[in-house]
Amino acid sequence: MRFEPDMLRCYLVGGSQDTDHDPAQLRKRVNAALDAGITMFQYREKGSSTLDASGRRQLAQELMQMCHQHRVPFVIDDDVALAQDLGADGIHVGQDDEKIQQVLAQVGSQMMVGYSCSTLSEVQRANHLGVDYVGSGPIYPTISKADADPVVGVAGLTQLVAASWHPIVAIGGIAEDNLSRVASSHCSGVATISMILRSADITATVHRVLQTF
Repeated sequence: MRFEPDMLRCYLVGGSQDTDHDPAQLRKRVNAALDAGITMFQYREKGSSTLDASGRRQLAQELMQMCHQHRVPFVIDDDVALAQDLGADGIHVGQDDEKIQQVLAQVGSQMMVGYSCSTLSEVQRANHLGVDYVGSGPIYPTISKADADPVVGVAGLTQLVAASWHPIVAIGGIAEDNLSRVASSHCSGVATISMILRSADITATVHRVLQTF
């Protein structure tokens, strides 16, 4: 699947740890989000996850099938072996995860590559790499990632977007009441965990994001 910047408009990220360690609940909520029109999904099984390797693979395969039924790109966070094994559409790599040069050498021609950058120097380095997009944040304080970088803010995000040669998707603490402020940075979209997975009305939340971006 070829990367297009529009894929970043409403980018859902999540794993079983984000639905109270209930894979069935994750599948249900991701499916509702897919029905509502999310534009990309990243499977991120980290933090307090209790799934073993077999459980992660099974859940990833089920989620990928759901995404492909909706013609939505399926991305795996920081697990090149699993992404290659399943034939995922993309891989997302953080600054502290597998070395980006190694990932690009392994899969750059096979799948989309996303790269987390939270500072100007990181974005400037990414400009010279063959990644497809950059994820920047946290824009606001977030409870979804225990090892999150310092808050960037909308002003910082605007600076990163202006400096980046790649499309940027904003992440971290994004909620329905701050979507417009985030959009003022001219980023390509938002990546979110709690805003969608914890929403009382997933369809309405997704539509709000798509109306903003």
